[in-house]
Amino acid sequence: MVSMKKRIFTGAGVAIVTPMYEDGSINWDAYGQLIDWQIANGTDAIIVCGTTGESATLNDEEHVESIRFVTEKVAGRVPVVAGAGSNDTAYAIKLAKDAAAIGVDGLLLVTPYYNKTSQRGLVAHFNAIADATDLPIILYSVPSRTGVNILPATCQELAKHPNIVAIKEASGNMEQVAKIKALCGDQLDIYSGEDSLIVPVMSVGGIGVISVLSNVVPKETHEICQLYLDGKTGESAALYLKYLELASALFSDVNPIPVKEALNLMGKQAGPCRLPLIGMSEEGKAALKGVMARYGLI
Repeated sequence: MVSMKKRIFTGAGVAIVTPMYEDGSINWDAYGQLIDWQIANGTDAIIVCGTTGESATLNDEEHVESIRFVTEKVAGRVPVVAGAGSNDTAYAIKLAKDAAAIGVDGLLLVTPYYNKTSQRGLVAHFNAIADATDLPIILYSVPSRTGVNILPATCQELAKHPNIVAIKEASGNMEQVAKIKALCGDQLDIYSGEDSLIVPVMSVGGIGVISVLSNVVPKETHEICQLYLDGKTGESAALYLKYLELASALFSDVNPIPVKEALNLMGKQAGPCRLPLIGMSEEGKAALKGVMARYGLI
């Protein structure tokens, strides 16, 4: 049976960083250059204002302006997915409507954090947002950050909504990913939310990744996914294993601290993170530099 739901993208979507100047303001010039570089290197989608984009410290105006800037810069070349999640359902609905008015291709909605909620609450929260927009929605389960896990049975319930089309699964639990696939079938696309699990997630029916690694090696991350989608699973696994050390190094400190450091080392002007995130220790920086040199990136 072919799903009637709208598929936003297959392959590797980059959870793009928000480049900043030393004073913490957004570096729009560097942002535009990063977007062009990503698209030139085969990235399959741009995810703006996610965790990696430091959405937690963007104010309302910057959040909407970032979505607008990226959408206009991409200009239809690849799909744009906007982070519009919140632990306040009403605010998430506002963000979703703002993003829809700008013209994005989909929304990424993280589970409510800090105040959390029950599984029944998750169903009510996500359905309320999905009812308020016509855009396809990617659920985002990242319990290590939010304290809330979307259980497979809850995914099955949410997948009944025509606008809820996918999940970014970052629980790190492969059994859970497999159960989501078993329960939801073609009613919920699955993206790996962890670069260290791209091929394992695709092996149980995932269609790609929403990636931090893609910020640094967009071409290779795209190829890992594309090879798998083309049935060249052995080649995909080999490339995935080759880049596993780099993927791990980009999580040697709190994301997006290492990936911004990596981009800066590559001359990409990502700049610093906003407080409370601070730069890497000298030891951490040296270790990251060593890994990047081994991959020929610096």
